Amino acid sequence: MLSNIGIPGLVLILVIALVIFGPKKLPEIGRAMGQTLKEFKKSTKELTNEFEDDDKKSTNEAKTEEKKDV
Repeated sequence: MLSNIGIPGLVLILVIALVIFGPKKLPEIGRAMGQTLKEFKKSTKELTNEFEDDDKKSTNEAKTEEKKDV
């Protein structure tokens, strides 16, 4: 999706953002976006680790039950 924008498109987007928000607001907006992405990545990583832990736990329980049956 973003591969079709190119350098001129990015410059145009930045100029439009500068005109709309002004030079004082852009750093605040960028900082807020960065924090949001950081929190999203952290939450995604925690959720992924939780699923992996549950999967490992269920696998270990299945192996334990299998040993009991034998």
